[in-house]
Amino acid sequence: MHCPAADQYDYELPRDLIAQQPRKRRADARLLVVDRRTGAFDHRHVRDLRQLLQAGDHLVLNDTRVLLARLLGYRTKTGGRWQGLYLTSNQQGFWRLLAKTRGKVAPGETVTLLDRVARDDSRLHLLARQDDGVWVARIEPEEEAIQVLERVGRVPLPHYIHRSAIHEVDREDYQTVFAHKPGSIAAPTAGLHFTHELLAGLQKDNIGVVWVTLHVGTDTFRPITVDSIEEHVMHAEWAELSPSAVDALTACRAAGKRIVAVGTTSVRVLETGALGGALQPFAGFTDLFIRPPHSFRACDALLTNFHLPRTTLLALVRAFGGDELIRRAYQEAVREQYRFYSYGDAMLIV
Repeated sequence: MHCPAADQYDYELPRDLIAQQPRKRRADARLLVVDRRTGAFDHRHVRDLRQLLQAGDHLVLNDTRVLLARLLGYRTKTGGRWQGLYLTSNQQGFWRLLAKTRGKVAPGETVTLLDRVARDDSRLHLLARQDDGVWVARIEPEEEAIQVLERVGRVPLPHYIHRSAIHEVDREDYQTVFAHKPGSIAAPTAGLHFTHELLAGLQKDNIGVVWVTLHVGTDTFRPITVDSIEEHVMHAEWAELSPSAVDALTACRAAGKRIVAVGTTSVRVLETGALGGALQPFAGFTDLFIRPPHSFRACDALLTNFHLPRTTLLALVRAFGGDELIRRAYQEAVREQYRFYSYGDAMLIV
């Protein structure tokens, strides 16, 4: 099977189907169940997972926590408006970030960051611009990045969610209820549908829950711009698959039960751990790009949101579900007016 051209991942979506707010009750999101064996569709809700999964199945959830990574400020020298997106920092205090402003910023300039009520806060000393458009900077005065972001950061909502002003409710809405390890600049959106009550009910039904971590980076926002998707270069993201998670999932498979990945991020962690054949624990960076004709070793079912055209996320879902079937599933979702993208509805591929 050859790797398809990037334009095969385009599709038409009415703008009014792009969800701007989450549903009031997370588990009330609609769920399109896609059966790979029969090609049939079933229209359900996320709250129905207790009926759709079987005792002994194991859900795999990404416990990353979204950082308040969106930055606003001004160029200290000119007063010109500046916007940034924090990416990572290291123990030496160097930040990596994306930035946008009018005019050309020169290395050595400083940016004054504004807190959430528009007061002057810390300054960023912009040191160098790298080839991929990422700036290296230092915070002045020196301080832990997490502490600075708690004061000055905003929720890094995707560009297709429009806000005329800051909505503090997004700080909770754009975070899974099980978010634990800070590090992402975008939410693992399939996990947004879960509530504490739903998780407790699933565990009561003897459905296992296993935690993995993948800190979502810039590739979530980046469209595939090359002609063939195999030419697309993935950015590496930090991930962890613990020995206890491997033990639980290996026992699940040995008992003839299913590993159900929640979200494309969980799939990438599992498939990275299984690159050598058997599932193995690891902690470190993964740049695994899952696309046709990937052979899945560690996932039996996938719960995922509906993704943007021409993205690596859509390529992964089409590789898992089958190209033609997932094309039809997206057409069905548009026809039935499902809500799309981060705050939208979901699909369960079995």
